[in-house]
Amino acid sequence: MDFGAQFHHLLSLDGLISLLTLALLEIVLGIDNIIFISIIAGKLEDKTDQRKARTWGLLFALLIRIALLFGITWIIGMKDDLFTLFGHGFSGRDIILFAGGVFLLAKTTSEIHEKMDMADDSEEEAREKKKKVAVSMVITQIVLVDIVFSFDSILTAVGIVNEVIIMIAAVIVSMLVMLAFSEKVSTFIEKHPTVKMLALAFLLMIGFLLILESFDVHVPKPYVYSSMAFAFLVEMLNMRLRKKKEKIKAAKTAKKDGE
Repeated sequence: MDFGAQFHHLLSLDGLISLLTLALLEIVLGIDNIIFISIIAGKLEDKTDQRKARTWGLLFALLIRIALLFGITWIIGMKDDLFTLFGHGFSGRDIILFAGGVFLLAKTTSEIHEKMDMADDSEEEAREKKKKVAVSMVITQIVLVDIVFSFDSILTAVGIVNEVIIMIAAVIVSMLVMLAFSEKVSTFIEKHPTVKMLALAFLLMIGFLLILESFDVHVPKPYVYSSMAFAFLVEMLNMRLRKKKEKIKAAKTAKKDGE
């Protein structure tokens, strides 16, 4: 099907339903990506630099995904085994997933160590550490991780639709949604340290799952996202409980001061 016919199909009811379905799936698959972007961009001190890193990182990621979609035949071919090790065949996709998983594990572990060390730092020391982080380095990390997530996202798209135009449109829609909500997610994570640690734990799990995927051990994504949603719900309840306790403590303090 040529691009003219694909564009005509996109404007049909069937095409719009396919676009909506794929865009929603891309947004769900992009949750871990938004978490990573929010945490990495949070390493920058200036809010303007954080916004710049998120915006440029996502824009570069969008261009990379569109370029990969135009090379969809090459992407699909990456599922063919390149070599065999200990009786297990490894394809180009497996190598990328393994490298991405290891990078995500290493990066997330270092972030956890850094957060633990910064707990003892003063506000001035924390600001000095953030000043040493370059915007270009943050953008590079965002793009590298998004490339890994892109392969999984694109292969998922291939299993749903056949038209490259619909895939590109769905990727653009999902990226715009991520761009719109990335700042709110980043602000929320920065405001609540316990949520930030929970988000890092999620990224550790995603990195481990990427490594499992490279060995053809497939964990159903609904299980993964359900566990993440459950853990997040528990943390929201804990936050509400802590807030109530703080209000009660403040009321008691105010009462004593009044006496």
